[in-house]
Amino acid sequence: MKVAIFCGSISDRFTMKTAVDVLNSFHISNHIYVISAHRLPDVLSETLKKVENVAELIIAGAGLSAHLPGVIASRTILPVIGVPIHSHNGLLGGLDALFSMVQMPKDVPVATVGINNAYNAAFLAIHILSIKYNEIKKLLIKFRMDKKEKLINEIDKYL
Repeated sequence: MKVAIFCGSISDRFTMKTAVDVLNSFHISNHIYVISAHRLPDVLSETLKKVENVAELIIAGAGLSAHLPGVIASRTILPVIGVPIHSHNGLLGGLDALFSMVQMPKDVPVATVGINNAYNAAFLAIHILSIKYNEIKKLLIKFRMDKKEKLINEIDKYL
């Protein structure tokens, strides 16, 4: 497994599935875990110990107070990409989750993408992994070239 994906709750899994789908399309092995940082801190710690031996980076999504990515970042040296999730239980539209991730204290970074943007979290992971893995780099370059060609063709339709 190259990427471990953590969700703070079952409801976050729907948003994070996008990251799974993107990683799978690039043939990047991943596994998704649903563990609350608040309700199951011991289970999270034990799982992180195991994950550190097999994963190269972590994507963590959570809503509301969204401490999961920060707690994970405080307990591992693996890079952590945070996905703030808009919770229908909250009143702030995901801003609470966003702020809790981007306002991490010094020395405990969480790379954070936009609210509900598990897609970009997966692409950030792909970019990071492409530094080390040539096959991922080739797929990423091909993806970018295909995307560029598609956009140019769309523009040509209107010219």
